[in-house]
Amino acid sequence: MWEVVLGVLLLAILYKAYSRLSAGRSRNPFSEDVKRPPAPLVTDKETRKKVLKQAFSVHKVPEKLDVVVIGSGFGGLAAAAVLAKAGKRVLVLEQHTKAGGCCHTFGQDGLEFDTGIHYIGRMQEGSMGRFILDQITEGQLDWATLSSPFDVMVLEGPTCRKEFPMYSGEKAYVKGLKEKFPQEKAAIDKYIKLVKVVSRSIVHAIMLKLLPLPLVQFLSKCGLLTRFSPFLRASTQSLSEVLQQLPASPELQAVLSYIFPTYGVPPSHTTFAMHAVLVDHYLKGAFYPRGGSSEIAFHTIPVIQRAGGAVLTRATVQSILLDSAGKACGVSVKKGQELVNIYCPIVISNAGLFNTYQHLLPEQARHLPGVKQQLGMVRHSLGMFSVSICLRGSSKDLGLKSTNYYVYFDTDMDKAMAQYCSMPKEKAAAHIPFFFIASPSAKDPTWEQRFPDRSTMIVLLPAAYEWFEEWHEEPQGKRGSDYEALKKTFVEASVSAVLKQFPQLEGQIDSVDGGSPLTNQFYLAAPRGACYGADHDLGRLHPHVIASVRPQSPIPNLYLTGQDIFTCGLMGALQGALLCGSAILKRNLYSDLEKLGSRIQAQKKKN
Repeated sequence: MWEVVLGVLLLAILYKAYSRLSAGRSRNPFSEDVKRPPAPLVTDKETRKKVLKQAFSVHKVPEKLDVVVIGSGFGGLAAAAVLAKAGKRVLVLEQHTKAGGCCHTFGQDGLEFDTGIHYIGRMQEGSMGRFILDQITEGQLDWATLSSPFDVMVLEGPTCRKEFPMYSGEKAYVKGLKEKFPQEKAAIDKYIKLVKVVSRSIVHAIMLKLLPLPLVQFLSKCGLLTRFSPFLRASTQSLSEVLQQLPASPELQAVLSYIFPTYGVPPSHTTFAMHAVLVDHYLKGAFYPRGGSSEIAFHTIPVIQRAGGAVLTRATVQSILLDSAGKACGVSVKKGQELVNIYCPIVISNAGLFNTYQHLLPEQARHLPGVKQQLGMVRHSLGMFSVSICLRGSSKDLGLKSTNYYVYFDTDMDKAMAQYCSMPKEKAAAHIPFFFIASPSAKDPTWEQRFPDRSTMIVLLPAAYEWFEEWHEEPQGKRGSDYEALKKTFVEASVSAVLKQFPQLEGQIDSVDGGSPLTNQFYLAAPRGACYGADHDLGRLHPHVIASVRPQSPIPNLYLTGQDIFTCGLMGALQGALLCGSAILKRNLYSDLEKLGSRIQAQKKKN
């Protein structure tokens, strides 16, 4: 009985606090539906350059700025767009030559490659994620559906090779698993049920970051958070622990864990909550931005510009400026050999916790108790090595589909990862535990129009920063023959894996290039080449840490956005942006979006 009373009390407290948050003090950025039909794809290079490659100069900095954002990854762009929709004049500063962060594309041998957006879930019409993106980009992002199966898990054994397809739609997804594991149908049903129950309560993680921290700490101390929230309870359990309790055979455990590279942590070190959210994210299928991932930045930046703001590239922020009271008051930007100070009332960092606290803050601020406390809660995630392959022939000619392939060599993923990461760099390429293989050109319906009779493939694999660290001070592109020889071992292993999966590509490869963690560090300003920011391990995803790492930093007027505030990926960065906007505008943007959605649905029913 006392548990019911506590539950009712908790709900009453949360509802009252949540309702108070809804009463905003600033303009509502989601007061009206701004979605319009997508305009035709813009392929003119000069037109795109004017949006994505506006190089920094002092005269391009808008006057009377309200906010400066460090970093143009989607967490920064989305936060800037939300504030622009609320009437704020925002300047976004990007250190690279092109805006977009992990959403930007790069050229190789005349073809286009994605940096970090390989596929997205829940972009069907009517989904909440699609609705939010439509309101931020005014409906200009168009999404192509990937074929089913959208993923295939491949298990390469010493004597045989098995494939496990992941079909679009919950029924087809479950049916596909049961066909492969007919003796474990009950375990599969239990697993899917857990995935849905946990993922549906992810709103509790959002609430932890919206509610006053003292209240959350009190609820946590009383044990109420994990008692009444499936998501927060699953945030204290490892993925491997939950799978063993189903129970599931070692092979089924491996298949159910196949998607862990999308957040970068093997089963025994990540939470079931993180995994459940990713699995549920793709249950209805997968999508890809029509026209490529640079479309995301291309259609977000104009929203910022129309409010009087700007997104400027080649603008490396050297430091965050603090006034005499220790409050953030602007940034210092490197322009050639000079430093340009830009002043504004609010600074937002999308550069991640490590860059912000260890490099951008002045020395004296780095030792503040609040800063040290937050850094003590997280650690760097694993680096990635990427391989870009240019092919002769169209996707149709080469028999390429939009399906992604996760190739593994051991059902014990934790053991394989641990052994691999402990290897000396010279031997590592012979023990790669998994490959992610995909064809971006096969995912984009506009590809053939833009790049006729050519195709691309990408391969991603884990890589320890330590293997490449000795060259970190060498300039990009001039790291020497030993560095290139090491890269070559990973490239050759990747090409071999691709040709084993797609033997028809033999003789069709035009060129191949590889990017190490140092490449990610240079182009994305990712510390230690860790694309996922702070590690998504059991420590970071504990309810106490979820509540503690929030948009409000220990420095007054300095806010944080992006994947380190919520989770990795496009949708995780988007949540970070919404939380950041809510904190700055002092209004619950989730409530604003919910109300707008209800009005739109009511209007549709009238019509």
